[in-house]
Amino acid sequence: MRFSSNSLLLGAAAAALVAAIPVQDSPRQRLLDGKPLPGKYRSKNPYTPGYRDPYDTAVDSIGDKLDPLPWRNGDGATVLGPWNRDRARQNPDLIRPPSTDSGNIPNLRWSFVDSHIRIEEGGWTRQTTIRELPTSIELAGVNMRLDHGAIRELHWHKEAEWAYVLSGSVRVTALDYEGGNFIDDLSQGDLWYFPSGVPHSLQGLDPNGTEFLLIFDDGRFSEESTFLLTDWFAHTPKSVISKNFHLAPEVFERVPRREKYIFQGSTPGSVEEERPRGGNVKKSKYHFTHRMLAQEAHVTSGGKVRITDSRNFPISKTVAAAHLDMEVGSLREMHWHPNADEWSFFIRGRARLTVFAAEGTARTFDYQAGDVGIVPKNMGHFIENVGDEPLEVLEIFRADEFRDFSLFQWLGETPRRMVVDTLFADDKEAGEKFLKEIENPVKDEITLPDIKRENEEDDEL
Repeated sequence: MRFSSNSLLLGAAAAALVAAIPVQDSPRQRLLDGKPLPGKYRSKNPYTPGYRDPYDTAVDSIGDKLDPLPWRNGDGATVLGPWNRDRARQNPDLIRPPSTDSGNIPNLRWSFVDSHIRIEEGGWTRQTTIRELPTSIELAGVNMRLDHGAIRELHWHKEAEWAYVLSGSVRVTALDYEGGNFIDDLSQGDLWYFPSGVPHSLQGLDPNGTEFLLIFDDGRFSEESTFLLTDWFAHTPKSVISKNFHLAPEVFERVPRREKYIFQGSTPGSVEEERPRGGNVKKSKYHFTHRMLAQEAHVTSGGKVRITDSRNFPISKTVAAAHLDMEVGSLREMHWHPNADEWSFFIRGRARLTVFAAEGTARTFDYQAGDVGIVPKNMGHFIENVGDEPLEVLEIFRADEFRDFSLFQWLGETPRRMVVDTLFADDKEAGEKFLKEIENPVKDEITLPDIKRENEEDDEL
């Protein structure tokens, strides 16, 4: 059987036309429709040369037990030299950055597990300051543990101290600027704040004591620079101490010769039993503590938000904070903070965070429980829950009030023509879809997009 040249040309043209028509639910059609590729079209291991992902989807290398390698959409190569597999798993977006990362942004991540621990009788402490994390300019953090009855001795700081109780219970005592005393017992999710110079002490109460995060409003802070009662006594002539307290010098013969810092104390009684007595003693009119997790939460589509600042915790003039509970697959929406750097502490779960620093620069970091993240003020960013459990995060700021700008809300309250001209000048149909989504915008700090549910349905195919 013989074919004419015209027949061959027609056949070739028909074949080309068929090839150009997207097959329903094909990878190409889904990409054209702006849909993600379902699991059946993806390689199981994203760290291989054959894996393709045009959307830079997050990968949970710890939860999926994957070993990240520098492959991205066919580019890259294997690793031949030394390789720290555990570190690679903790930082998959450093091993294979999203294609949108660009330029030089300094390190914005630190893990408390890399901080030096000071071990004392009945407790320990470790810190993340500008020395450990050079971008931690505005705030410094200290993680401290006190066993049952252990005391963080009477002391004060040049910096203000804000704290969040991570576990157990703790007693705090303080003396205010007007000579009023304060005592309170706190549990997980509670806060305290002591302004600069206010003397105070801490003691573990639970059978297992307590652990908490301390925040100081200067990144140069050091726990070693604390003003300690025992340290002061050890460096003051006993004749002076004697005159100060109207007692013979021999009374002070056996006071500590060096600082005690953290030490095992006796079991405390109730607050009322231990409250100071006397005609000249008075209670403080200030409240140095606050129940953050007892606040009514702002419920979003993807989680819960609690904000504590000087508006509901008046004493806290230099530190503001937000507590985030983020569902699996949710996103702390794209936003920025105009008044302070963000100092984030990750309490539970796994996350990735991309920081946009203008000038065409952006960098992605990965975080898990015990990590600290920094986002300089006005830099755009998001937090994405990439793990298989809820994500719990503290966002902390050196500011009197919590403030942020929502990208979603901003675009929804910008003239529609301007939004389309800026983002969708070459795709009016996509522009209409976008405008419909942001119409009558409601700020959704932790959002759970429909695309997550669509991905779950696709993975079942």
